[in-house]
Amino acid sequence: MNIPDNLLYTKTHEWAQVNDLEVTVGITDYACGQLNREIVHVELPTVGTKARQEESFGALDAVKASFDLYAPVSGEIVAVNKEVIENPTIVGSSPYYDGWMIKVAMSNPLELKKLLRPEEYGRLLDSEGSH
Repeated sequence: MNIPDNLLYTKTHEWAQVNDLEVTVGITDYACGQLNREIVHVELPTVGTKARQEESFGALDAVKASFDLYAPVSGEIVAVNKEVIENPTIVGSSPYYDGWMIKVAMSNPLELKKLLRPEEYGRLLDSEGSH
């Protein structure tokens, strides 16, 4: 299970990469594995939409399951990865790099305290019996 050290995580298996006040968001390697990496459709909001921490901002459809996407932070969506909409398989093959979903201009940096550090996310996966 790949859990990069430079990211923060949610209990719903999204990752957040913080760059000043801009946060790039995607789903974890674990989530991709749960979907058998067979992602066939990605539904994302438009630029300018407001994201709210822990609320759904989009969805993924895999061959046998759907997966709601939850925002790790609140703010305005400033970028959407059109590549994953056009070619959803990118998410399964490169969840931490090419398969990112959105970028959010964070409105409340204190929300980062609710996110999990890599070691905490690893323990969450262990407790779910998924390693």
